[in-house]
Amino acid sequence: MTTTTRRMTLEEYLDYDDGTDTRYELVNGELAEVPSESDLNNEIAMILLFAIGQFINPKLLRRGTEIVVNGYRTTTRIPDLMVLTEDLAAALSGSKRSVVMPDMPPPALVVEIVSPGTANEARDYRYKRSEYAARGIAEYWIVDPQQSQMTILTLVDGLYEEAVFKGNDRLLSTTLPNLNLTPAQVLQAGASE
Repeated sequence: MTTTTRRMTLEEYLDYDDGTDTRYELVNGELAEVPSESDLNNEIAMILLFAIGQFINPKLLRRGTEIVVNGYRTTTRIPDLMVLTEDLAAALSGSKRSVVMPDMPPPALVVEIVSPGTANEARDYRYKRSEYAARGIAEYWIVDPQQSQMTILTLVDGLYEEAVFKGNDRLLSTTLPNLNLTPAQVLQAGASE
């Protein structure tokens, strides 16, 4: 992963264009290249998108939408999947770039699919956990194909309470109480038929 050494402001980041299709996040003011998603992660994201889409207005579902989170310096993240609130959808309406700014309401739910590697695990389980809690995101899901589990973090009094689901455990979500889905169904992605 490429990272710059020059610190950028949020405004500089939002205006940044290096003339390539490279995706970046701003991490503590430094530009960090975001590698392309694996086919497995994309397949898992699509399974979740279709499952969640049965209970949420499709206009509230996003892939590739950035969110500005709290950090030592400005940090942006690009969750694998995001469920907006009606208020956030209204705030984003008409924006020239799909970025949840600090003055906008937080999304109802964000999903991160862990890519292989220690750095990715630390980022999804540790750093994003504290960033998303500080941003006030009610629910944060961590989908971990390597550990064959899904973690649902629910915001309670400013901190996340954790529930880990494996195999045929039914996912319990306060945001999606009628969702009838298991980690086995989600993590079937990439399995031979």
